[in-house]
Amino acid sequence: MELKRIEQKVKSGERISRDDVIALFYSDDLLSIGRMAEHVSNKKNGKNVYFIKNRHINPTNICINRCQLCAFSKDKNEIDSYGMTIGEVIDKVRKSEKGINEFHIVGGLNPELDLNYYLNLLRSLKKLFPNIHIQAFTAVEIDFLANISDLTVGEVLALLMKAGLGSLPGGGAEIFDSSVRRAICEKKISGERWLEVMEIAHSLGVRSNATMLYGHVETYEDRVNHLDMLRKLQDKTGGFQSFIPLSFHPSNTRLSSLVTRHWTTGFDDLKTLAISRMFLDNFDHIKAFWIMLGEKIAQVSLNFGVDDIDGTVVEEKITHAAGAQTGEEMSKEELIHLIKEAGRIPVERDTLYNVVKVYE
Repeated sequence: MELKRIEQKVKSGERISRDDVIALFYSDDLLSIGRMAEHVSNKKNGKNVYFIKNRHINPTNICINRCQLCAFSKDKNEIDSYGMTIGEVIDKVRKSEKGINEFHIVGGLNPELDLNYYLNLLRSLKKLFPNIHIQAFTAVEIDFLANISDLTVGEVLALLMKAGLGSLPGGGAEIFDSSVRRAICEKKISGERWLEVMEIAHSLGVRSNATMLYGHVETYEDRVNHLDMLRKLQDKTGGFQSFIPLSFHPSNTRLSSLVTRHWTTGFDDLKTLAISRMFLDNFDHIKAFWIMLGEKIAQVSLNFGVDDIDGTVVEEKITHAAGAQTGEEMSKEELIHLIKEAGRIPVERDTLYNVVKVYE
């Protein structure tokens, strides 16, 4: 009876409430939840499913935060720690820049890499690859650069934009609740600060994505609170492009002994994606990050409210450090095949969702 009431709201275009979302999370009727989410997705994007030819770049894994959730970060003196020179970054991307539309750049908070390093990195990439969009630096990294440079977030963003920054990724959001953050990422900026950085970016015309890391120590209520805070900021700024729920990978993290669920299930993954589609009615896109979900669950999610399957990625390191079982990249042809087999229309896009090509 509860689902029927919520379904009526969804079908009529009425905004669902926090209580509705909690009821959905506690429901086991996955197929009904999926049908509702598919209805919302079809109204927004029809049968289109977007993807991008992109390449990930992680300039350094040295990080002063050393979050409990992270298997990627290292201390400076560890054997496998690294900080790439700009020349090393350029050499790496030259091997795979053909046809790429986006560089996706995130890394650790390395105190030996100052703001000038990142400005020069952006300038160098833009000079050599002027037509490739640069989506770079999480809100956590932006806040860090502001602190070490004695500048405001707005001033740092203005300098980065002038150097070639195009948009911000959505990483670092994790779960906004302060008690959860103390358990999983104690030294990371607060959820409120993450939202503040994004609001400043949006005010400057910088679009961004948003994420939520789920499947560790959080409750369903924590997830709902997180989604609610994102929806409220989107109501205010309209600056978010897509929402990306990220399933936690515990291997090699200091949370592995605390997480009772160990790995998220396909059931939880699909439910979280579908519920996000319904609740975040002011987000145009919900993205399934196939690196974390696996190719098959990501494909199935295209009928559970998802309209974006991310991209080719190329050399993903962060999730694989935590035990990801997927490959580090996927060809455009494979992405198109997955989308078509799900009964959807593959649409190659750029970072800002301009259409590059439709594969009917």
